[in-house]
Amino acid sequence: MDTVKTTKTDELKDAKTMEAVVKTESGYDNMELKQIPIPDVTDDKVLLKVAYTGICGTDIHTFKGQYANAVTPLVLGHEFSGEVVKVGPDVKTLKPGDRVTSETTFATDGTCIYCQDKEYNLCPNRVGIGTKANGSMANYVLTREESAHILPDNVSYKMAAMSEPLASCVHAMYQKTPFTLHDTLLIIGPGPMGLLSLQIAKEIGAFVIVSGITKDADRLQIAKELGADVIVDTQKEDLAKVVMDATDGVGVTKVYDCSGATPAVNAALPLIRKGGTFQQVGLFAKPMNELDERSIIQHEITYRGSRSQNPYDWAIALHLESKGAINQDAMITKVFDLEHWRDAFDAMMAGKELKVMIASNPNDPDLAD
Repeated sequence: MDTVKTTKTDELKDAKTMEAVVKTESGYDNMELKQIPIPDVTDDKVLLKVAYTGICGTDIHTFKGQYANAVTPLVLGHEFSGEVVKVGPDVKTLKPGDRVTSETTFATDGTCIYCQDKEYNLCPNRVGIGTKANGSMANYVLTREESAHILPDNVSYKMAAMSEPLASCVHAMYQKTPFTLHDTLLIIGPGPMGLLSLQIAKEIGAFVIVSGITKDADRLQIAKELGADVIVDTQKEDLAKVVMDATDGVGVTKVYDCSGATPAVNAALPLIRKGGTFQQVGLFAKPMNELDERSIIQHEITYRGSRSQNPYDWAIALHLESKGAINQDAMITKVFDLEHWRDAFDAMMAGKELKVMIASNPNDPDLAD
């Protein structure tokens, strides 16, 4: 009879419950730190003792009651890292003690045309961690074997907790709209996604302009420190003039919008070289928006969408982390323990921090960086 392989420690033998940040019902806030059962480990599932969780824009939208896909009650958190402490009987490649991060896919239908190609981000019946399955803002989180990735030895738990947003940027920049060192890029929005995209671009050697608005002044300076060739405050400078001056009057070859701001998108569309590509990475607040279709048509611009990430993106993301292409210290600006999760959310919503992390088990020396 199959049995669950147990952890190397005794800590789970008597423990039945754990602390978790729970969205108890829909609407604004309705979140609290609660004691809930530690998940059972069955089949191909893997239980992680969580090290860090990054707070994402989706978590903020869920906090505010603006994210329709969240199914309550729900433990939030989908950008995470941790140590394997228990594996199900069907697990073959992982063992207790492994240091891992995880994709956000918890389950799929496994039969659709997208699942056949491992494009799980497009599966119509996908169940995501932190949106429909309980997430990582807890002492422990459950994932599936296929979604877990063992960390290179030189990748810290903090860095690994940025793997999901980094993989999403990789998805946009490697799978959907690849670029070369000969490209000239405009990245709109110097938030976490924009700055991760910048670092991907500079690792290859492309020329990069990063744009933002006046309240992004500190983030634009970080962009400059991370290698941006040009930074632009579009509320103080003429974006069109800056772009045309930097590209000999022909425009950039590719735009990656990480802002989801319609005015910024429309300002950038005419600045793309004819035949260029506009890659939409950021999510719009509304499903329907007025876009400069004239520029798209007349300049024969390719406008592409990019949704999250899939398994093909993760090896690249971990490789970038391992080779030092991503600056952990510049990206992670605040860390709070699980008890102070609300302070972490407040810090993120105040807009002054770049990447805020929650440490789920700060007293465990094995999970500290």
